[in-house]
Amino acid sequence: MRYILVNKPFEVLPQFTDEKGRATLKELVQVPNVYPVGRLDYDSEGLMLLTDDKQLQFRIAEPRYKVPKTYWVQVEGIPTEEALEQLRRGVQISDGFTAPAKVEMLPEQPEQLWERSKPVRFRAAIPTSWLELTIAEGMNRQVRKMTAAVGFPTLRLIRAKLADLTLEKLAPGKWRDLTPAEVQELKMAVADTPENEGPANARRKPTQKYDPNFEEKLAAEKAARARRAFEKSGPSRGPKRQTSGTGTGRSGGRQADGPAGATRGGRSASGAPRGGKPGGIAPRSTGKTGGPGAGRPSSGRPASPSAKPPRRGK
Repeated sequence: MRYILVNKPFEVLPQFTDEKGRATLKELVQVPNVYPVGRLDYDSEGLMLLTDDKQLQFRIAEPRYKVPKTYWVQVEGIPTEEALEQLRRGVQISDGFTAPAKVEMLPEQPEQLWERSKPVRFRAAIPTSWLELTIAEGMNRQVRKMTAAVGFPTLRLIRAKLADLTLEKLAPGKWRDLTPAEVQELKMAVADTPENEGPANARRKPTQKYDPNFEEKLAAEKAARARRAFEKSGPSRGPKRQTSGTGTGRSGGRQADGPAGATRGGRSASGAPRGGKPGGIAPRSTGKTGGPGAGRPSSGRPASPSAKPPRRGK
């Protein structure tokens, strides 16, 4: 599997395709089958992780695992201590109430910060400040909404750290593979712990232990399920056999076959009216089974003078 660290520049989409022709990660990283872990907005910069490890992608994005993401935030104005405390407690934004964040004022711009391709537009009469803000959530444009909610809009946003990964001296637009030690540390950061599996998350769908061979095992399990389903279905069944008896099959009435002497519609199975003498006139063949004319004598009269004609249905 591949684990790639990239420094996304300003105004580059955090994806590999764009119908509008804007710059994407494809222009920076020519590695097939790797995908971004989370998002970093078009107008934001900094650290992004690309990988083909789907299990790791899910766990870093899942708030339950509380993977910290640290940002350098340039805001308009000088935040008050009250505003910083609001961010530390959590604030109400359009997506909901945020979890408590770690926030510190920086005395100046971070030393390792690079010049942006387009300078930040700000008002000369209003000073700017730098914050270091750490969250473990991933709401849409969360950091920008948080600083705006306390009265200090964001001017520039850089992701500086993901778990223990940092950019160090990686220039904008450049990338590198993670070392085996970095990969191991990242997997430990999203490992199952009592904190992640505690009562607060009891209703969440349980996840499996981290497995580096997860994709191969998942494919084998799907193939086994498909094979069992095919074997269970068995050979296709042939057409149903027709019920033996007089006539070519079922018609409007009941079939004529059955135990000897059984009556149907006031007549015996042999076709003679109930109470008729044996050896009476043979019933006229109509080619139908159990229909209204089944068993009726050819003369239209009962087989015996003492037998009453059958009652016609209403």
